[in-house]
Amino acid sequence: MKKEKSKEKKADVKTAKQESPEFDKSKTYEINEAVELTKSLSKTKFDATVEIHFRLGIDPKKGEQQIRAAVSLPHGTGKTIRVAAFVTPDKEKEVKKAGADLVGGDDLIAKIKKTEKTDFEVAVAEPIIMKKLSQIARILGTRGLMPSPKNETVTPDPAKAVEELKKGKVSFKNDDTANIHVVIGKASFDGEKLIENYKAILAAIMKAKPVKAKGTYLKNISISSSMGPGIKVATS
Repeated sequence: MKKEKSKEKKADVKTAKQESPEFDKSKTYEINEAVELTKSLSKTKFDATVEIHFRLGIDPKKGEQQIRAAVSLPHGTGKTIRVAAFVTPDKEKEVKKAGADLVGGDDLIAKIKKTEKTDFEVAVAEPIIMKKLSQIARILGTRGLMPSPKNETVTPDPAKAVEELKKGKVSFKNDDTANIHVVIGKASFDGEKLIENYKAILAAIMKAKPVKAKGTYLKNISISSSMGPGIKVATS
């Protein structure tokens, strides 16, 4: 019986290998092929996150070439994010209705200053509150949570910003190696939805091209799922 079970397991493994699609690590694929490969190669037991990675021809050491922007994905990311809204008392009701998870002004700032806990992934603030946020700028800044006009998280209409974030608006910025990594959905998404989200991100990155960036701006693109391989995507 044990030998039979062992043979069955080996057969299952062999079948799984046969069913796994082949792809060439050195090959560059059109986005539709790359998306289908990413979905097929995702073997996690959970619904894997799909990310797109851009390598840009910018100098990340120069302030004028830093890229930071935001874009609303047509189909969201498939992930519910926690949003903190730093607002004046008259705006609290609006942002709560819009879906903000943490809401407050002086009280919320004081709490974060005391505990140094940030139980949220994005922060939105009214311009009038920004000066007060200097008290916790070190905490928020080191965790990439400081609101900024560049990604539209500093706004006189925080309720609208919260609503857009809850629906799938994402912000992105380059890292120290001139790369940008953005979530575009889940492996369970229909391929067309992932492609449309990808195109929205690509358009936003092209629009954000610094005037002083020289040479090839979009060096390479790759797509991957959680724990899945990186698949090269055609840049044109």
